[in-house]
Amino acid sequence: MSLHPSAAMVRVLSIAGSDPSGGAGIQADIKTITVLGGYAMSAITAITVQNSLGVTAIEVLAPQLVAAQIAACVGDIGVDAVKIGMLGSGAVAAAVADAVRGLGVPVVFDPVMFASAGASRGASLADDGAVAGFEALMRLATLTTPNVAELAALGGHEGMAARGIAYLAKGGDAGTERIEDLLIVPGDSERRFAAARIDTRHTHGTGCTLSSAIAVFLARGAALPEAVDRARGVVRSALRAAPGYGAGAGPMGHAAARG
Repeated sequence: MSLHPSAAMVRVLSIAGSDPSGGAGIQADIKTITVLGGYAMSAITAITVQNSLGVTAIEVLAPQLVAAQIAACVGDIGVDAVKIGMLGSGAVAAAVADAVRGLGVPVVFDPVMFASAGASRGASLADDGAVAGFEALMRLATLTTPNVAELAALGGHEGMAARGIAYLAKGGDAGTERIEDLLIVPGDSERRFAAARIDTRHTHGTGCTLSSAIAVFLARGAALPEAVDRARGVVRSALRAAPGYGAGAGPMGHAAARG
């Protein structure tokens, strides 16, 4: 859907889980989209109990309720880009794929599988059915943004190449001094983005923020490499502006982020 002539901002729909502490998930997405001048909407897939110390409980919503939220947003407000995050179950993944298929707008899929911070780091945030359901979403998406562990679970570089998936291999969890992200688009040249690691423990929601920012820039018409580059800048500015909240992997400072 193209931007309505009277609209002052691009409309971006986040489909993801809720983080009550505000650092990741739907809350991080809304903050990111808003600070970049977009209009944020949300379809919640799961309710989580989490904070900077980790995830302690998850309740996945019914697929039909997730689909109804998407339809309510698209049918009334309209949409210029979609960001997809935590799904939680195969049934939800299938419902989301059906709901976004044919929208004709950029789709950025962050294939969330594991808790990435706090005491529950590495804990599963997606069952086997959800991971299996990622296949359809990756084929629908303009870009898929796995981290190191997620890329391995999805078959690695070889598996993604064999399926012709456009993806950004994120290196933030690689443990290296320099963070390198690799953008691979079938039929195009590879693009590498590298920068020194920012020394901070306040990294909760980096993946959510990155994928949401990419969706905003794509909605504005940016080419994929430009959208990735600018979104990485947003994450880095938010990391530097972290307010210092939380005893673990705390939230970033979205309000200070700029594209």
